[in-house]
Amino acid sequence: MRTAILFLMFIMVVSCKSETKKPKLDVTIENPMELKYAKGFSITDYKTYKIITIKNPWPKAEKNYKYVLINKENAAKTSFMIDEYDGIIIEPIQKIVVTSTTHIPALELLNVEQTLVGFPGTDYISSEKTRKRINNKSIRELGKNEGINTEVLLELKPDLVIGFGIDGNNKTFETIKKSGIPVIYNGDWVENSPLAKAEWLKFFGALYNKEKQADSIFNTIEKNYLEAKNLAKYVKNKPSILSGAMHNDVWYLPNGKSTEAQLLKDAHVDYLWKESEGSGSLQLSFESVFVKAKDADIWLSPSNYKSLEALKNGSSQHAMFEAFKNKKVYTFTNTTGETGGVLYYELGMSRPDLVLKDIVKICHPNLLKNYTPYFFKPLE
Repeated sequence: MRTAILFLMFIMVVSCKSETKKPKLDVTIENPMELKYAKGFSITDYKTYKIITIKNPWPKAEKNYKYVLINKENAAKTSFMIDEYDGIIIEPIQKIVVTSTTHIPALELLNVEQTLVGFPGTDYISSEKTRKRINNKSIRELGKNEGINTEVLLELKPDLVIGFGIDGNNKTFETIKKSGIPVIYNGDWVENSPLAKAEWLKFFGALYNKEKQADSIFNTIEKNYLEAKNLAKYVKNKPSILSGAMHNDVWYLPNGKSTEAQLLKDAHVDYLWKESEGSGSLQLSFESVFVKAKDADIWLSPSNYKSLEALKNGSSQHAMFEAFKNKKVYTFTNTTGETGGVLYYELGMSRPDLVLKDIVKICHPNLLKNYTPYFFKPLE
């Protein structure tokens, strides 16, 4: 009799579990996002939810990171295989924390900057619109990116944190994830072309269900970029270009496969290290740079030096170049926000069309007659 009762109770428990078990995600309706340039992420829309895959958040990343983006109603109806995903993001996103100034323009372009509630290093933010929100205490200071103030962040209770990392070993982000707040890594900086980096706007568009708006904005940026590139294509004279500067007896300048070199190529100038391999920075001796670039027509991006005097004081050898003597040195470091943040580092990645136009205008003055450079200014 006792055995029969236990068996009956077991059947009732199994029956109750089977009745309350939620269905798994439906993967029959699949609509992948079209990406023209970006390789580091993909987004697939399954109608009631989206899967976001981050493929290369930092160089030599060993795994893909997968996230589910779903609203509360559908999440309540659905069961997840949690081990298959690196985070479940519940939409709509009403509060967000981002960790790089390069993320700020995407929020503003999509008109969702009011969702930003915290940032590590607010002094680096240049945007006037976002600075107003910082000044009226709508955005909290979170310390440094390497050591975010988790106590303040957890107090803010954001729906999502957009992380930035160079190797994935960030204990702070692990602490945040363990508290139940999803952290998704943004790898825009790893992309190998200016337009690929700019296309990460579509990543933010998907997070906020603003795919059409993001697509339209990116198409305009792409159009402007390609028009400037095509305009410069027919110039007869290509000025020779020097870049970078000396630090501790080492001259740092862009490698031939870097995005900076790609911009120079698209501006149809003669970047003197265009044939070098690699996507990072070259580290050269003064002698090797001087032999090659002593007579360069234009000197772009001389590190973080803010004046010709500072450039000369940094190393008297800088003054030996013809571009220095002719005052043909141009920098973006003097275009800053109210607290000193360099605007180029914030907006340049999202608006490569403006960067390219700046270079075209400087190197081919007869083109873009009504255009005034946005980032680059001559060193005084």
